[in-house]
Amino acid sequence: MLRLARNFLTYTTGAGAVGFGGFLLFTRKSHFVPFNLDNDPLYNSTLFQRLNPNENRPILHDLCVRRVPLTQIRPELLKEEGKLAEAFCAGIWSGIGYDVQRKILEKKHRGPETAHQLWDRPELAASTYPVGTEITDHFEVVSHTSTSIVLRAGDCPRNSGPRDADGLFEMSAVVDESKQVAEFALKCIFFHSEGTNNSERMPEPVAFLHRLYTKLWMETGLKNQVLK
Repeated sequence: MLRLARNFLTYTTGAGAVGFGGFLLFTRKSHFVPFNLDNDPLYNSTLFQRLNPNENRPILHDLCVRRVPLTQIRPELLKEEGKLAEAFCAGIWSGIGYDVQRKILEKKHRGPETAHQLWDRPELAASTYPVGTEITDHFEVVSHTSTSIVLRAGDCPRNSGPRDADGLFEMSAVVDESKQVAEFALKCIFFHSEGTNNSERMPEPVAFLHRLYTKLWMETGLKNQVLK
């Protein structure tokens, strides 16, 4: 558990770069909503079941949403199915919200054995994130549909087996023509895929920092690639 907590504390370095009052203002339009794991499509997917053979309950799960009027979105992203979700994904990884973590991981893990992965902001911005794409030796795209891109997180992509720290991170973008809005969502489900552990939960201080970081990703991802 300590290893996983250290990972999340590292992630939240980016959030600390923004004054807290300014951060609250910047992220005020993003909010977390509860969701029931028992009827959640990602939690009940064959992908999750394959990664979690011991059927461990998540140590943390949350869902952050942000609704944006279609008039505020770059029009070219609405003309072709799938482009909105891809731009949202690219905006997160190439944006300033991920920059601190990206540089930390680059110092630790960039080398000949990870040369095939995405590291630099231009390539992170240009990628369409097909299944198999690896990002900064920490994320791997494991599912890609017209409205959703799911990444495996928690450890190095080169570790394809069970992990002490494991998780799925879903970025989705769904257009509601009747309301003329697009709903963007960031869903996280973190768990132990190694061994049996159904009692442990993410400490609340770490979970709180994780939620701040998620909201930062939401806003910087949208402003970077999606909004006009």
